[in-house]
Amino acid sequence: MSELTELTLKDALDGLAAGRFSSEELTRAHVEAVEAARELNAYVLETPERALEMAKASDGRRARGEAGRLDGAQLGIKDLFCTEGVRSTACSKILGNFTPTYESSVTANLWRDGAVMLGKLNMDEFAMGSSNETSAFGPVVNPWRIEGGNGKLTPGGSSGGSAAAVAAQLCLGATATDTGGSIRQPAAFTGTVGIKPTYGRCSRWGIVAFASSLDQAGPIARTVEDAAILLTSMAGHDPKDSTSLPVETPDFASFCGKSVKGLRVGIPKEYRVDGMPAEIEALWQQGINWLKDAGCEIVEVSLPHTKYALPAYYIVAPAEASSNLARYDGMRYGLRVDGANLTETYENTRAEGFGAEVKRRILIGTYVLSAGYYDAYYLKAQKVRRRIADDFDQAFEKVDALLTPTAPSAAFALGEKSDDPVAMYLNDIFTVTVNLAGLPGMSIPAGLDANGLPLGLQLIGKALDEGTLFSIGSAVEKAAAFKARPQKWW
Repeated sequence: MSELTELTLKDALDGLAAGRFSSEELTRAHVEAVEAARELNAYVLETPERALEMAKASDGRRARGEAGRLDGAQLGIKDLFCTEGVRSTACSKILGNFTPTYESSVTANLWRDGAVMLGKLNMDEFAMGSSNETSAFGPVVNPWRIEGGNGKLTPGGSSGGSAAAVAAQLCLGATATDTGGSIRQPAAFTGTVGIKPTYGRCSRWGIVAFASSLDQAGPIARTVEDAAILLTSMAGHDPKDSTSLPVETPDFASFCGKSVKGLRVGIPKEYRVDGMPAEIEALWQQGINWLKDAGCEIVEVSLPHTKYALPAYYIVAPAEASSNLARYDGMRYGLRVDGANLTETYENTRAEGFGAEVKRRILIGTYVLSAGYYDAYYLKAQKVRRRIADDFDQAFEKVDALLTPTAPSAAFALGEKSDDPVAMYLNDIFTVTVNLAGLPGMSIPAGLDANGLPLGLQLIGKALDEGTLFSIGSAVEKAAAFKARPQKWW
């Protein structure tokens, strides 16, 4: 049965269509894999009975010739997505055992197309973190290890559970969200493919909010084509989300494998940062050479406001978070810690319910929005954000996409940076610009570092031009021929 979990999503769907196995068999194989991998802590809630029910229903639809685009495929769902009748906590104590009576639009689209839910995946609390160590359920352990070592590594964050589950073959694909790099950085750390689509491509309705002008859902998968198949189902206009774009969703998989000859790919000179490891610089150069060989024209471009992106992000995101998280007061749902009066009840509930990183960001956000500091911080950050978007607009007048590293290092040890928030925030240095400008970005596994750990390359595209990213991404994937898998130790 275990070889069934080794299939890509595309191969699994082809096998189901050809009748080589049933969705029920595929589901049982994945349920067993999930149960055997609890040491990784990727799932915070397993739903095997629901998965088998969904699989049997899928087999019935297939027998009647009514199979949907994803019929019978086993997926993991990040715990930020509300799932009707299934506990959804954003991995925070403050939501307690909150069980939504509604389904997020993204997951509703997946069930519409016949997907099977294996359970809810671990993540940083309220998606705030770069290492999956802020979760109320404890950290996720990366299935990868340093060659010859047995130290526990981070899978990245906030979508650490999604990336670890895909890398360890505990699902065929996973939903994830990206506010400042939370799809792409974990994908780079685990040798998987992750794409953050254009802001508004996927509905945010029913996804627990972190920073509403930055949050965007996307998939993590094993291949570029798998990510394309998942995104086609996840995306779509939703009148329930005022920021959802009223545009048609193309069949993204049709762009995979298309010729990239003649496309112009920009290399932003500002992404060559001081202290960047030589092997990441070398991998970036290797990526440039692969694209040249595939017929792309390489153009150096400038994004002069890049150096202000991280500070601007860490003003805008906490400001929005402090506003969004004001609703958690212990009055209507989730945790409630009583006090002598209303104010004390609020204080006790929030003190006990929120973790340290979430409290830190709420405090920063409240500070930058306060009367004396709004103009000095928040307003200035919004102006910088506009400049960053303008930089991309000018670059895209000359090029079709940009190529950069995804993260400034390979996966690091759990606990290594948790005492230094600034060192942790620097993990997002190559990814936050994309969120600030609302653009699509994709991470593709492209090689291993000296310790045998995966490294990723990032592609950044024009708004609503994910198709070009899938074409260039599949060219990088083909050239890199990345077949490495973590050795099973769990």
